[in-house]
Amino acid sequence: MAAIANLSIDQGSTFTSDVTIKDANNALFDLTGYTARAKMATGYTSTRTRVDITATVNADPTTGIVTLSLTDTQTAALEAPARYVYDLEVVSSSGSVTRVIEGIINIRPNVTI
Repeated sequence: MAAIANLSIDQGSTFTSDVTIKDANNALFDLTGYTARAKMATGYTSTRTRVDITATVNADPTTGIVTLSLTDTQTAALEAPARYVYDLEVVSSSGSVTRVIEGIINIRPNVTI
């Protein structure tokens, strides 16, 4: 079962968040040979406003760290204020997919002129 982690993003700002993945024994998950992918949407089945989040495995994959990021241009295009759902999956070299984290992302609007 995936862990739950809720996030906040400021519309129009660069966003990064490091996520540490642990196994069932609470040990760091060795991501050697894995890739990561993440996505967000306004709803679980929504086909509108779907966004791929850049998910990068740390240079030292034994740390279990994945960095999630969006550019300022990407966050500026998000609806705000709004709540999105997201998930992070890791993919093994054999193609096995595991959802490791999921949650809500709250988008805080920026001031527009």
